Amino acid sequence: MPQTLQAKDIDLRYLIDNFGLQLVQDDLFFPEWQENLPEITDLDKQLLDKVKAGYLNLLNYPPLLEDAIRMAILDPLLFIGDFYLAPFYVKSEEPIEINLEDKENLIKGKIDTLVLKDQFWVMVIESKRASFSIEAGLPQILTYMLANPHSGQPSFGMITTGGSFIFIKLVKNAIAQYATSNIFDLRNRGNELYSVLSILKKLSQSVMFDC
Repeated sequence: MPQTLQAKDIDLRYLIDNFGLQLVQDDLFFPEWQENLPEITDLDKQLLDKVKAGYLNLLNYPPLLEDAIRMAILDPLLFIGDFYLAPFYVKSEEPIEINLEDKENLIKGKIDTLVLKDQFWVMVIESKRASFSIEAGLPQILTYMLANPHSGQPSFGMITTGGSFIFIKLVKNAIAQYATSNIFDLRNRGNELYSVLSILKKLSQSVMFDC
């Protein structure tokens, strides 16, 4: 009888030891978050300014939990980025299971938000409460991305605490490798949601061209 582990309890050391996961720091591995990013419209910017203002207002009424983050920040981002329109669709709280080769452990969990296109995983999005750091969600989202049954295509992910965002790319070949983007933070000057939306749009274009 395999032991069941929860994805939220997995750490990076476990993924390295059991999946051979490797961090890649070569910019050529994950150019999608930096190169040829699409412009966003003035209307998009106006909407994103409202999203940022809403987030800063929510901070005045703690605690800011995951459900509030999804409703106030993540859902508007996906709406503005057209991820609710064909050919994409969104699932919430999608269950995953990973059977390890040794059959001794079974990993289970639920993905906060999963964006799909023709059964290809475009993006796994994990939202954490504002008091958590990005690092708290990294092993969990990598675990979900490793569960992607379509190993021939890269998987993209995003972690947000509401105020901070980071993008992840995972490639499962002979060796599972991943890389991360810079961290975008709403406490910085300007509105870094502009960059977040632009990267989301770029990733959606990359998937449509690749599939």
